[in-house]
Amino acid sequence: MSTTLTKPARRQEASPRTHSGLRPRAKVVPTAVLLLGALYCLLPVLWVLVASTKNPDEFFTTFSFRPSFHGGFTYNLRHLLDFNDGQFYKWALNSLLYAGVGSVVSVLVSTLAGYALAKFRFFGRETIFRCILAGVLVPQVALAIPQYLLMSKIGLVNTYWAVLLPSIISPYGIYLARIYAAAVIPDDMLEAGRIDGAGEYRLAWSVGMPPMLPGMVTLLLLQFVAIWNNFLLPFIMISNDDRFPLTVGLYSMLNQGASQPALYSLTVMGALLSIIPLIALFLFLQKYWRLDLVSGGVKG
Repeated sequence: MSTTLTKPARRQEASPRTHSGLRPRAKVVPTAVLLLGALYCLLPVLWVLVASTKNPDEFFTTFSFRPSFHGGFTYNLRHLLDFNDGQFYKWALNSLLYAGVGSVVSVLVSTLAGYALAKFRFFGRETIFRCILAGVLVPQVALAIPQYLLMSKIGLVNTYWAVLLPSIISPYGIYLARIYAAAVIPDDMLEAGRIDGAGEYRLAWSVGMPPMLPGMVTLLLLQFVAIWNNFLLPFIMISNDDRFPLTVGLYSMLNQGASQPALYSLTVMGALLSIIPLIALFLFLQKYWRLDLVSGGVKG
C-alpha cells in the first residue's frame, strides 16, 4: 500500500503592497509634497482674490485671508476701469495683441521648423538643432539688452514690433515641435505620399499637420502664457504708456502708489483680472493639453 505525500498548500500572505506596487506609507510623502506645492502655488492667488475685496482703508489696516463685504470689490473694479480714462482697457488689449499674435506666429514657425528638422535629411541638420538646444539654455534676461540694441538700430524701439518680433522665435518651441513631429508623423506615410506624387507642401499640410495639432495647441498655451506674463522685454522696449502690456502697466501704477496709496488696491484688482484670460484659455483648450509633451515622454 503506497501513500502519496502532498505538500501542504503554502499559505498566501496578504501582501502589504498595493496594486501600484507601493506600500501605503510610501504614498504619504509624495502626496504631502504635492499638497505643499499646490498650497505654495495657490496661496498668492488666494491672497490676491481676498485683497481685491478690500477698499483702500481696509487694505492697509487689516491682513487676513477673510474677504471683506463692505463694497471694496466693486469700488476697486470701478476705479480701476476708470483709471486715466480707461487706460486699463488699452493695457489689456496690448497684452492680447502681444500674446495672441506672437503665440500664433511663434507656433507656426516652431511647427514648420520642427517638422523640417524631424523629417528632412540635409547637411548641417544636427548642427542647427544643437544651436537651437543652446538657445534653450540661454535665459531670456541675458537676451533683453542685445535685442534692444538690435531694435534700436533698425528704429523699432517703442513700437509694437519691438515686442512682437523677439516673441516669434522660440528655441524651446522648436525643440518640442521637433520631438513631437518625430514621434507622431510616420515616415511610411510620407514616403507613400511621395510615391503617389504629392509635393512636400501638400505632405506637410495634409499628412504632417493633423497629427501635430495637439502639440501645436500645447505650444500655443506655453507661448501665450510666456508672452502674457513677460515683463522685462516690454519694459525695456516700450516707453509710451499707451503701448504698455498689463505687466508693465500695473507696475507703473504700483510705482504711482507711493504718492497715491489708493492705487495699491487697484493694482491688486488689475492683477486679479489679468489672471482670468489665462484661466479661460486653459479651460477652453484643456482637452488638447498634453503633459507628456512637456515632460519629454511623447507617445505616438
